[in-house]
Amino acid sequence: MELVKQLYDWMLSWADSPYGVPALFALAFAESSFFPLPPDVLLIALALGNPANAWWYATVATVGSVLGGALGYGIGWYGGRPVLKKIMGQERVDVVHDYFQRYEAWAILIAGFTPIPYKIFTIGAGAFFVNFKTFMMASIVSRGARFFLVAGAIQLFGPWMKEFIEHYFNIVSIVFIVLIGLGFWIVKHQGQKLTHKTSVREP
Repeated sequence: MELVKQLYDWMLSWADSPYGVPALFALAFAESSFFPLPPDVLLIALALGNPANAWWYATVATVGSVLGGALGYGIGWYGGRPVLKKIMGQERVDVVHDYFQRYEAWAILIAGFTPIPYKIFTIGAGAFFVNFKTFMMASIVSRGARFFLVAGAIQLFGPWMKEFIEHYFNIVSIVFIVLIGLGFWIVKHQGQKLTHKTSVREP
């Protein structure tokens, strides 16, 4: 725990330096493949210090994270299963494999937005040969949604939102995923109704 606290304080220290934005990019990049702490820590600190640039910080974090995810994918592609076994154990590797087999893009979307360690899924996506375009699109959507939600909340509501995010991010994540799922269901349902109506009208 002491090491985690030191890493946390070290990340926050970049917010007061001229290199806060490059550090945010580097940390977001690293977190997607090997760094243990999420870049939200620095993103929140930067957004609190300069709310007007919150969207820019979210953009930097998203780009860094997606590119880092591509690196994680490459690690997985070129020998990620042994790496995953060392990190997680065979039983959890089998669980992740099962998620990819059944849900593919959904697994990446959920992992990219929630506190689930994203690096596990970036390496897993490569190790289990998920389509790279699908992986990248899901990464852009999920990581962008996460970082822009955090930055937007800080910009709108200020310092008190920092504590809310830290305490209730898991709940916010679940609600957001449910809303995404509901949106996809509505689109799919309406599309099926439209297709049915069109087929009925045809002679």
